[in-house]
Amino acid sequence: MAVKLKPLGDRVVIQPSEAESEKSPGGIFIPDTAKEKPQKGKIVAAGPGRTTDDGKLIALTVKVGDTVVYSKYAGTEWKEDGVEFLIVRESDILATVGK
Repeated sequence: MAVKLKPLGDRVVIQPSEAESEKSPGGIFIPDTAKEKPQKGKIVAAGPGRTTDDGKLIALTVKVGDTVVYSKYAGTEWKEDGVEFLIVRESDILATVGK
C-alpha cells in the first residue's frame, strides 16, 4: 500500500494489524468496540533517521516492510483513504517480529 505520508526524523508510519475476531469460552463474540487495539503492525514508511546535536545522521534500525510490536499508547493516529495508520518514533517500537 502506497502511503502519501513521508515521516520526518526517526519516525515511522505503521499500518496496524487487523484485530482478530474473538470469541469467549462461552461462545459469545466480543464486539470490536470492547477489544483492545493491536500493538503489532507493518512499517509502510520510514524517515531518514535521527540527527545528533553535532549534525550526524543515525539511520533507523527498522525498515519498510518490517512487522513490529510497539508501545500500547505510542504515536499519533492518522487516517488516509479510509485506512488507519500510526505515526511513532523509533524508540516506541519494542521489537521486530519473525524472519
